Amino acid sequence: MTRWAFPAFAAVMMVLPLLPVPDFWITQSIYVGLYSLVALGLVLLTGVAGLTSFGQAAFVGVGAYAAAYLATQTALPPLVTLAVGIVLAVVAALVLGALTLRMSGHYLPLATIAWGLALNYTMANMEWLGKYDGILGIPAMNLFGVDLGSGRGLHPLVWAIALVAALAVLRLLDSRPGRAIRALKSGSTMAEAMGISTFRYKLTAFVIAALLAALSGWLFAHFQRSVSPSPFGINKGIEYLFMAVLGGVGQVWGAFLGSAVVRIVEDQLQVLLPRLIGTSGNFETIVFGIVLVVVLKYAPDGLWSFVGRWRPAPRRVRDWDAAEPLARRPKPARGERLLDVDAVRKQFGGLVAVNDVGFVVDAGDIVALIGPNGAGKSTTFNLITGVLALSGGAVRWRGQAIGGQPSRAIARLGISRTFQHVKMIPEMTVLENVALGGYGRTRSGVLKAMLRLDRAEERRLFAEAERQLARIGMQGQLHELAGNLPLGQQRLMEIARALATDPALLLLDEPAAGLRHHEKQALAAVLRQLKDEGMSLLLVEHDMDFVMGLADRVVVMEFGTKLMEGTPAEVQASPAVRAAYLGTEH
Repeated sequence: MTRWAFPAFAAVMMVLPLLPVPDFWITQSIYVGLYSLVALGLVLLTGVAGLTSFGQAAFVGVGAYAAAYLATQTALPPLVTLAVGIVLAVVAALVLGALTLRMSGHYLPLATIAWGLALNYTMANMEWLGKYDGILGIPAMNLFGVDLGSGRGLHPLVWAIALVAALAVLRLLDSRPGRAIRALKSGSTMAEAMGISTFRYKLTAFVIAALLAALSGWLFAHFQRSVSPSPFGINKGIEYLFMAVLGGVGQVWGAFLGSAVVRIVEDQLQVLLPRLIGTSGNFETIVFGIVLVVVLKYAPDGLWSFVGRWRPAPRRVRDWDAAEPLARRPKPARGERLLDVDAVRKQFGGLVAVNDVGFVVDAGDIVALIGPNGAGKSTTFNLITGVLALSGGAVRWRGQAIGGQPSRAIARLGISRTFQHVKMIPEMTVLENVALGGYGRTRSGVLKAMLRLDRAEERRLFAEAERQLARIGMQGQLHELAGNLPLGQQRLMEIARALATDPALLLLDEPAAGLRHHEKQALAAVLRQLKDEGMSLLLVEHDMDFVMGLADRVVVMEFGTKLMEGTPAEVQASPAVRAAYLGTEH
């Protein structure tokens, strides 16, 4: 049934103008299609990437004004005016994105309000754009000699574009760049550690959302046959965001549902509320505000979540058995010096968190970094992997200084890591989470994903992800949602994801934290297996029994300094180590 839902819906939208339905229905349907394009961009930008924007209406205005001006002042065909509108919107999105997407928290939404107001004000005050009166007399759209008019003839084009856009976004989300975009919402640390440029994908999502908005504006201009600044103000930008949230801000089809509900209900309220209240006004805004509060409280995932309860969970078809393996990096010879941490220092103002700590890791070794809480172990990890900048000292990888490089660049050299607190994408399956680790070993981009030209590479990537899961004993959980796993399996999944990067050195930050005894035994067995296969490991851990039965060498830290380094037996026999852990030498 789900398989035929999209073709059936598309067929209905295509033939609706041929049916004996009122023109009012056709008009409403066109508006829903136009709104859905903008809301679809917000699903990608806000729902998936986690970047809230109130300014999308301004990009609609860019597309609309480009179409209106060129259609009334030149003889250019509509497809050329579309191209101009899209180019203008993309250039504006690149400039605005470069300026604002590095912001976080509440600063980003405030910035989108600022540039949304600025663009709208610019449109309203340009003499050649008609100022507040706008541009009138836009000719009906004529494509390839066919006059589409502005009603029934235009309806199939609007919905064909909206549905193709939805299909393209769905394909994008199920791809290498799509998984990178989905990782943005969980923060940048994990994604950067997998070799992903988070800013690049923020900008990508921003540009795609702007492009879809400009496309809607182009259609809107030819549908309305006139444009003015008022439909592209900040209030409309808020309404577009409301549509996406109401339908389900993380769901592609939620954009269509939210747009339909808002358009139809808004139109009915404009008729009913004046009758009930006895006076005219924009009272529907008050109703929508109340509805949004109710939806956020009782259906935070939007109205589409109720539809999703009746749909079977999609299951990926396993089609990668014959896929070629991904290319692997040459492995270092056993005993080769891999990592040289030379007197590294990290200072936060007057606090010295890591004070001239140094040690080395050779190929084939398991080195443990231990110490009491607050000793600076995780900070040292973050200095090695580029999460934090060095205040002093040096980190060398196979003789090359890597201090100051971003996490993604260090990851591509062959250093991969897990985290003290598990970082994953709960809404993705175990297989997809692990496939994220193979990002740096694949190349397909956005356009290839949308056109479905990346399937051979995807099969190779999923084959690698399954191989790594089998390597740690989790082959049976491929299609489980990662958020449903117990903590022990989540930690194992993180290790599999790190292994999918094909590292020469694996850094594990408290891998046994929160695990039960039998889970720790299983984890220790996995790590010994990795060592037998030639993997080098550097791990931070509090559990002494776990460390002492596993490590070749142990580095002990206390108050940000290196206390001692030696074999497990030497460390266990040290009075200084006992004093650090127990507060006494006796």
